[in-house]
Amino acid sequence: MNTEPKGYKNYGAHLRKKYNGQRVYKVIVDGGFSCPNRDGNKGYGGCTYCNVDSFTPELSRKTPTISTQLKDGMERAKNQYKAGKFIVYFQPNTNTYAPVSILKPMYDEALSINTEDVVGFSVGTRPDCIDAEKVALLESYCDRFDVDLEMGMESIYDETLEQINRGCSHAEFVSAVELLKDSPLDLCVHTIFGFPWETREMMLNYIHEINRFQQIKFVKFHHLHIVEGSIMGVKYKREPFKLFSLEEYTDLLCELIPMLRPDIVIQRLFGISDWNLLIAPNWGLKKTQIQSYIENEIERRGIVQGSKYKISL
Repeated sequence: MNTEPKGYKNYGAHLRKKYNGQRVYKVIVDGGFSCPNRDGNKGYGGCTYCNVDSFTPELSRKTPTISTQLKDGMERAKNQYKAGKFIVYFQPNTNTYAPVSILKPMYDEALSINTEDVVGFSVGTRPDCIDAEKVALLESYCDRFDVDLEMGMESIYDETLEQINRGCSHAEFVSAVELLKDSPLDLCVHTIFGFPWETREMMLNYIHEINRFQQIKFVKFHHLHIVEGSIMGVKYKREPFKLFSLEEYTDLLCELIPMLRPDIVIQRLFGISDWNLLIAPNWGLKKTQIQSYIENEIERRGIVQGSKYKISL
């Protein structure tokens, strides 16, 4: 029976096809990095929506060394998810926020674990923490692994980036993307939809911007959710503001997916934190239930990724 999602290029299906049907699992590594708008380089407090713990499973936060994190993570993935191959994923904070002389030993250590079963290497970062030397370092692993650089665009509007204390401009994002022109690295771009001061039209314009860069191979779409330990969480508790309902967010996705370039693979349709950290919106469903709801709506409405791509140019 065909159980693949219909209507959009799904990351799980992409991995199964690329790796001959094997189950591929991302294993998160916490390298102990900070961010330039957390440590005082550009500011303090981080992005206003961010509590880094909300994006990192608790088990990953508690394990000390890179080797231990990976060995334990791979063992869990084999036992719980029947994973056969792995992607080493440096996720929390900004994972290129150090000199190459520090980054290389960390990356080398991570990629020395279970080398026969590791097929990919993914590094999450910010646009202002990428330069030609770091790109070259990441490219040096491309002969052995599929390497993707995950970079937060979040919004295309400088007014929004300033309001969320992002600490970098959209022009810096564009400059970082241009560094990857003709690079063997795959670029994954992360966006957040639903900042309450942005209109629907403003959010749809994110897709036009993504489409114009051939370097972008993957996207992660998130809806804005409010978590404990964030500046935005404190503000929301004092004075709640409008956030997406599941139905509203799904409706937005069903409008933007047809505009998205048809070759881009969607790694994620939404984001969700641990229940104990989530303030709002609480849709009252498990992650798998949210995924099923969105995919069922995409199929029911006959949504096809890229069907309006030429029109949107």
